[in-house]
Parts: sequence; structure tokens; C-alpha cells
Amino acid sequence: MGSAIVTGAANGIGRAIAERLRDDGFAVAGVDIETIDVAGITSFTADVAEIERHEALVAEVEDALGPLDALVNVAGIFIPMAIEALEPAAYHRQLGVMLHGPVFLARAAGLRMAARGGGRIVNVTSIHASHSEVGSLAYDAAKAGLEAATRTLAIELGPHGVLVNSVAPGFVRTRMSIVDGRDELESEWFADVYQRYGKLPLRRAGEPREVAAAVAHLVSPDNTYVTGARLLVDGGLAVTF
Repeated sequence: MGSAIVTGAANGIGRAIAERLRDDGFAVAGVDIETIDVAGITSFTADVAEIERHEALVAEVEDALGPLDALVNVAGIFIPMAIEALEPAAYHRQLGVMLHGPVFLARAAGLRMAARGGGRIVNVTSIHASHSEVGSLAYDAAKAGLEAATRTLAIELGPHGVLVNSVAPGFVRTRMSIVDGRDELESEWFADVYQRYGKLPLRRAGEPREVAAAVAHLVSPDNTYVTGARLLVDGGLAVTF
């Protein structure tokens, strides 16, 4: 294994992915605006929305850890806001972190990978790319846009040996499940709708390590022919209605 960048590596899904890739033999660069305190992960402080910094960031990672073989875009934020209260700053911040940042980081890393003849990029999106709810307009637009970008990146980078895919989690037990001070996974509506009445076939939320396992396959040497794909890791949520 070579080196890998994982954004949003300080917590939740990003941390689980960074740990899994480390254990699989990658030299992992964790990128986050928060301190990354994970053994065996080299920490780089950066805001992924600052796209003008991406070229220098990728160069810095490669200088420290060697040629980049994998990029996993995970960093995300959720600012719930109904349409009548939607603020441009919050809207643009979410798109900056979850759409523009990942696209330009994929460009910076992907072109280097392409020049060397291969690599793997995974964009962690969400069930929200295809299913929406009140107050999540910016989040939904960012995730849907990133899935569209994933397909185009796969088309353009594929001839150069770079495989690009997305992984779309459903309900996962992280700090992002806490909305307005309440954990939605411990709420009565989650227990009723998703568990008791079966909207979620597996009857439970996922764990970050389960998303990490899916990502680990897509960036591994075992993945030689999957690109432009969307892998749902949602406990069957998307197949119900």
C-alpha cells in the first residue's frame, strides 16, 4: 500500500476510515480543521473549502508520505435550515465543504495519480443525495452534486487508471446524528418509523466502521473494475417506501 488522504479524519466516519486504511497498510494523512489524535495517522490541518490550497496540500502530503494512491473525501457539516430561514452564508459553507472542496481536492490528487498511471478516489456522500427532508436543502444539494461529480471524474480519469466511486451512508452513529442538541437515533420517531415499523430493514443505525469497510474495498488493489458507482451503506433504507 502507498499513501492515502482522508478528510474529516478527526471524528466519526472519517476517523474510522483513516484507522481502517492505516490498519490495511496505507500511510494515512488525516486532513481536518480539528486536531487529529489518532495513532499512526499523520495530521494535516486544513479547511477543505479553501480550494486554492489543495495543490499545496497534496504536494505537502506526498512530500511527507510518498506518492498518493488513494483519496477519501469525508469531511461534512450539517446546518439545518428551513427554506424560509435559509441564509446564503450557511448555504455556501455547506457546499464549500461537501461539494466544491471535494471536487477540487479530487482534481488535485486525481491528476497526480493519472500522471503515474493509477489511483483510487472515494467520495463519501449520503442517502441524502437521493432522499430529502425538511431543513436539509444545502446538505442535499451538496451530496447530490458530489455524486454527479463522482461520475464525471470516473469518466475523465478512468483512461489513466484512476477509479472514482461514491459511498452513500444512511443513518450512522456519529456526532452528526445530534441535531439541535438531541440524538435523532435515540428519538421516539426513529424507534417507531425506522425500527418498529421497518422503514429501516436492518432495524438499527450503522456504525462508522461499517462504512469504513466499504471504502477499504474500493481503494484496495482488489478493486480493479468498479468505477463511477454509488455504493449504498444504509441498512436497506433506500429500498423501502
